[in-house]
Amino acid sequence: MGNFLRYFWDFFIDNHNRPKSLLRNSIATPSLVASIYNAKYVNGMPLERINKEYLRNDIHISKQVLANWVIQCAERYLGIMFDYLQKELLTFRILQADETPVFVTKDGRPANSKSYMWVYRTGKGYKDTPIILYEYQKTRKTEHPQEFLKNFHGTLVTDAYAVYDSLDRKNPDIIFAGCWAHGRRRFAEAIKAIPKNRRESAQDTVAYQALKQIAAIYHLDNGLSGLSPERRRQERQLTVKPLVEAFFAWAKDVQMSNRLSKGKTLEGISYCINHEKNLKVFLDDGDVPLDNNATESALRTFCVHKHTWRLIDTIDGAKASAIAYSITETAKANNLNPFRYLEFLLTELMEHQEDTDQDFLKDLLPWSDKIPENCRIKTKD
Repeated sequence: MGNFLRYFWDFFIDNHNRPKSLLRNSIATPSLVASIYNAKYVNGMPLERINKEYLRNDIHISKQVLANWVIQCAERYLGIMFDYLQKELLTFRILQADETPVFVTKDGRPANSKSYMWVYRTGKGYKDTPIILYEYQKTRKTEHPQEFLKNFHGTLVTDAYAVYDSLDRKNPDIIFAGCWAHGRRRFAEAIKAIPKNRRESAQDTVAYQALKQIAAIYHLDNGLSGLSPERRRQERQLTVKPLVEAFFAWAKDVQMSNRLSKGKTLEGISYCINHEKNLKVFLDDGDVPLDNNATESALRTFCVHKHTWRLIDTIDGAKASAIAYSITETAKANNLNPFRYLEFLLTELMEHQEDTDQDFLKDLLPWSDKIPENCRIKTKD
């Protein structure tokens, strides 16, 4: 449990000496609430298990009270930091986006209606101040990323979901870069579907030839990772672009030949040709990655956790979860200890809860030199 219980006992401190409290008429303190957030959103413990762990230690805080603390502190405190981080995010030139389904039981719709957790992050490797933000929405409609990104001007790396194609047509301020991993995935699935006793003949397949060419593109591009963005762009034009052009010429020949029947290989060929423009964007910008894998990685914690708790009870809970995952994932991406950073944030935001000027928030950003040393994870030399 680590920090989960270790910092619980500070609520016994004489609270009447505190000039401000985190929540009115509550024993909640920054350390206690931070430990609950850490248990749920970093370690993936459902509130029911957190409640049971408390009871085993003769600590009586109901699941409902825990849920209320999580929601109230997200709305009152962490949400302020979320909004500030979103403004920072939209100043970046390269962003990446993805989404994953989630079930919310009390959202006014029939049972088993899918909701979605969208994630937006700064471009992988672009600048050293990463931001990862989650946003809960009831649907997968275009209006959601359109609203979230309405002040963004730059390149967005995504998969080929139709919502982004629609947004591409509506927003001339955004360049949409495609994801090579999604095209490659269909060819890999085609090879995997070949029976084991016939794998030796896989090298003669279109899927294998496609994977071989895409692997060569990745190999060359990965070798440019240590270069400056401008130098990488130049080298991409000289060395990677010919491979990309050759791949698309080959793919179009395969498509025109009608050699393929329905299946994953044909899907992969069609995907690549249909999104040729977007898949070539990385060639003209040294900061644009080949794929959207970094965003999928940013969603991984949430996807692992939702297999544990399966459902979110309310819309307020879903929104609070989006804020909490945003803060904890951004903290981890900036090499901060999520518990310590949450404790620091809640303490500072509590002290500034009556401030109308939000300039103090810049000192709370995960990369600020004002962040206490105990929030930073020590790296080995």
